[in-house]
Amino acid sequence: MNATLHFAGAMPMTGLNDQGFATRFDSSLDHGGSGTAPTPMEVLLQSLAACSAVDVISIVKKKRRQIDHLSIEIAGDRAETHPRVFTRISLRYVLTSPDAELTDLESAVYLSMQTYCSVSAMIKKSGCDVTWTSEIVRSPASDKPLQPSAYDTTSNA
Repeated sequence: MNATLHFAGAMPMTGLNDQGFATRFDSSLDHGGSGTAPTPMEVLLQSLAACSAVDVISIVKKKRRQIDHLSIEIAGDRAETHPRVFTRISLRYVLTSPDAELTDLESAVYLSMQTYCSVSAMIKKSGCDVTWTSEIVRSPASDKPLQPSAYDTTSNA
């Protein structure tokens, strides 16, 4: 796996992977950026969510559950001093489905965060505390009631 980064004299910068797919990076206006693209630390949070989402979608689909929508809200706290690493990250998974149970989502998130998501593993090895919660929203076509969960949705990774 390889990538390149190009700075053409002004922000934003563009990163390219081996296949030529681009990711734009910027910095805040007070750090010389244009404020038109995410910062590298914001992209890291998005990468964590995307990595886990790939796992969660795959696991839930293997359970033959329908996924109408999945959103993951990510919040990160950073150290006050440089290098200003993330010290705590929390994720909130919200799955919209007519037939998935909360336990389906929670077990998928747990497997992702504990076994499969390499971004999560790297972040946790840095000493960052990663936590998550899970929520199911019934699709409008469903009249199936939600079942209570046996999982602790504030599981610490």
